[in-house]
Amino acid sequence: MAGTKDSALNAQHIFSTLIPFRFPSPLRLFERIWYHLGRLIVSLARRVFYRTDILFQVPLPAGAKILAPNHPSTVDPFLLTTLVPEQISTLIIETLFKIPVVGASLRMSGQICVESGRGAKALEQGIRYLQEGRTVGIFPEGVISPETGGLARARTGAVRMAAATGVPVYPVGIALERNRLRYTRTMIDGKPEVGTWYFNGAYAVTVGEPMFFHGDPEDRQFVQAATEALAARIETLAAQSARRLAELRLAERPTVLELLYRWIPFFSTDAL
Repeated sequence: MAGTKDSALNAQHIFSTLIPFRFPSPLRLFERIWYHLGRLIVSLARRVFYRTDILFQVPLPAGAKILAPNHPSTVDPFLLTTLVPEQISTLIIETLFKIPVVGASLRMSGQICVESGRGAKALEQGIRYLQEGRTVGIFPEGVISPETGGLARARTGAVRMAAATGVPVYPVGIALERNRLRYTRTMIDGKPEVGTWYFNGAYAVTVGEPMFFHGDPEDRQFVQAATEALAARIETLAAQSARRLAELRLAERPTVLELLYRWIPFFSTDAL
């Protein structure tokens, strides 16, 4: 009896050694498929609507990490998905989750809803994802960047998640043509909401070197100092992106959509 039990344990050990991974659950598998389908659509849209210039100061490794960009427009969470091949779960304010179709798609693709007054719940979910080896995106500002430029005051979520898990934070600086921003005002749940949309323009991104934050996530002084350091680095990278945007004269390189307007009469408003 003991020999049979030992044989079974040995067989189990050999099997787990030969196949050192678990198959994802049907729900997780669907989430990945839906995410990558959406990512494909965003990648195609990026080619049509944007002139992009993306610079990685270091290669991004696979596995658990945090991407922390500035947030000049509402489309940033969507374009963020094109930076890395693996799935990114980004903390996104609940307003977008309340938009029909968009909200359902965000949920099905594994994005993290930040409910008003319940930010801690979203951070806990982000920490769980990082512990599972996943990539998490978070906008430290928590809101759209000021219209005049620069960053809004950074919040502490990125540093707290990094300190709790030990994963690296990759600061990301985004620059765009602010004169092309378009604002929409809608009512969601009886409250006025402003969308800061950006299409048909240049979009430059600089992904910086990793930052590590080793300390107590409940130590306010440590967390605040680390958050300020992260924000300063993001602002520096955004400035680098802005300089590159100007130096490379991306604004003069037409998007696919602009080429269609120029070359195909059917797409020209003058032909109507």
